[in-house]
Amino acid sequence: MSRRPSHPARLLASALAAGALLTTAACADGGDSSGAASDTAAEEAARAAAQQAPTTSPSGSPTGSTSPSGSSSPAALTESGAKAALITEADVEDDWNQVNDADKWHDQLLAGKVDVAGFLDAKTDADDCQKLLDGLYSDGLLGKPSGASALTGFEQGDSRLMEQVAAYDHAQLDDSMKWLAALPQTCDQFTATDSSGGKRTVQVIETSVPDVGDARQGLEVTVQGTADGAPTTLTLDVAVVRVGDDAVTVTGGGPDGGASDSVQRGAQQGTARLKTVLAGGTPSPPSQFD
Repeated sequence: MSRRPSHPARLLASALAAGALLTTAACADGGDSSGAASDTAAEEAARAAAQQAPTTSPSGSPTGSTSPSGSSSPAALTESGAKAALITEADVEDDWNQVNDADKWHDQLLAGKVDVAGFLDAKTDADDCQKLLDGLYSDGLLGKPSGASALTGFEQGDSRLMEQVAAYDHAQLDDSMKWLAALPQTCDQFTATDSSGGKRTVQVIETSVPDVGDARQGLEVTVQGTADGAPTTLTLDVAVVRVGDDAVTVTGGGPDGGASDSVQRGAQQGTARLKTVLAGGTPSPPSQFD
């Protein structure tokens, strides 16, 4: 294939060609112009083709084309999906029995007003600790869900185990996870007063959670007070796992102590089930070897 002449060479060739045409015209009155017309048509076609050809980016791909992303966002959590993601008796093992009225559980030892005078940073810390008690009492530890939610519960003697799967506003969930992480410091120990004036001592410590999900937080909350006229200590283990803008919250325990093993297993299995649902699948029963 021949190389195209450089720009100066083309100009010189054009000038020489023009001179030759003038000389030919001086010797004859007319000539065949079909060759010139053919050249003009070819140039016009070349220009049109150049205008229609797609331009390319420095990487070599056409700038007008859109390449597929190759990635897809998780599906939004639906009501049916939230229910399917809930753990079952097989997920938590032991002797837990599933119940149908877990949404009506409200432990009275968690109902009380925080004593503001016991805090150095009274307003801020007291509000955080009040939010903790209210959230545990009402099963709304992370606040009100912004989307689908489902809840289930289990009983074993006087102990209870509860799990909630729900969708939340992104910023709200961010704030809730930060708030949970700070509770062992801001609410390590405080006093609350019940409606009869009885005092309750509340302690909060941080606990471990299986390394699952996008973020996680574990707590143990102990409430010492009086129930039915007798001294009582309520111990609750809490595990919260975030998966995108959804979360799995598991709480368990009672007057006989916490339920750390069951809560951790519930968080692990619940997270796996939620991720399966968000990926468009159906959670399968846990293996006997889990």
